[in-house]
Amino acid sequence: MVTLQDVLDARARIAGQVVLTPCTPSETFGEMFGGHAWFKFENLQRTGSFKERGALNRMLLIPEAERARGVIAASAGNHAQGVAYHAARLGIPATIVMPQRTPLVKVTATERYGARVVLHGSVYDEAMAEALRIQHEDGQTLIPPFDDPAIIAGQGTIGLELLEQVPQMDVVVCGVGGGGIISGIALAIKEMRPEVRVIGVESAALPAALRAREAGHPVVIPRAETIAEGIAVRKIGDATFPHIERYVDELVTVSEEEIAAGVLLLLEREKTVAEAACATTVAAVCGGHVAGVKGKNVVMVLSGGNIDVTLMSRIIERGLVQDGRRTHMRVRVKDRPGALAALTALLAEVGANVQKLDHNRAMADLWVTDAEIDLTLETRGRAHVGEIVERLTEAGYEVQPG
Repeated sequence: MVTLQDVLDARARIAGQVVLTPCTPSETFGEMFGGHAWFKFENLQRTGSFKERGALNRMLLIPEAERARGVIAASAGNHAQGVAYHAARLGIPATIVMPQRTPLVKVTATERYGARVVLHGSVYDEAMAEALRIQHEDGQTLIPPFDDPAIIAGQGTIGLELLEQVPQMDVVVCGVGGGGIISGIALAIKEMRPEVRVIGVESAALPAALRAREAGHPVVIPRAETIAEGIAVRKIGDATFPHIERYVDELVTVSEEEIAAGVLLLLEREKTVAEAACATTVAAVCGGHVAGVKGKNVVMVLSGGNIDVTLMSRIIERGLVQDGRRTHMRVRVKDRPGALAALTALLAEVGANVQKLDHNRAMADLWVTDAEIDLTLETRGRAHVGEIVERLTEAGYEVQPG
């Protein structure tokens, strides 16, 4: 087991080499659950993620004589960038094995920091197997993403900062993948203030920590897809599991839709870019999955901001549709001059902005004198959509929302 002294030593070791990230209150999010919300902005680290802390702590412990052989790691992105950046700073050659489906933004960022990137396998487990094979052949030092005492101690420095930044905190909520960050944070906080509740959040698609807790030991769970690729782990660490069991009060899960909504909420309301893995904390608290937070000081750890812009675009589109701020409908009109102009004039009158319009005449169920207009509209919300449908219907149009 990692000790509090290990975390204190890690803090001294990495001091001045990583960002002491802010932890600030958010009235907007506090109002959502009836308490006091705080965000720990680990997405403001140099590489956009908390992973730097553990990676740097582990590399600083490598004897000088072994550094020339280099380091190797397997990662879907954040750990890769943390290792690559600090290895370059320390003059250590770095090789990173990444799954072939890793978002391009994370691959290019890792290469930009000076690491040699090897793309292998479709999931993290296969990338790690390849990293171990290369290590066996070339003799580099392996820097694990989570299952290592030095990694856990490095991530635990976040907990020490929270104790100082929010001394009145009642609850800390953190995403869980392999378990490194929550193990370190929970250890640091519980050893000094055991009354603080520590809650871990996983994607419902891949609840590896929850299944391990149920089984009493780490287990391999079936493959599944999740937008939270940063915590897409099928088995938590053998080293992290006992820390989670000892220090983490509760594990909860959130759906993919809730995670996407969390990303959009943070972008719109907090003006911060958060990757899906760390938006799980917002999804859990604001989605009602964490009990007993009303009136409490709740810290949500925003562990990283390295989200693929394509995924962000899809999340925004989906979120606008769910909120009713973008809607699709089909309207049947008479196929004669001026009919389309009359329809768009009425839409303008009710305040709908036409973003896309398709004029169809050859549909099988259309009468020869009719046309069907497919509309994508920008609106003010669900109530506004209802008002639009009502006005169109009153005007004699046949409307099919969807």
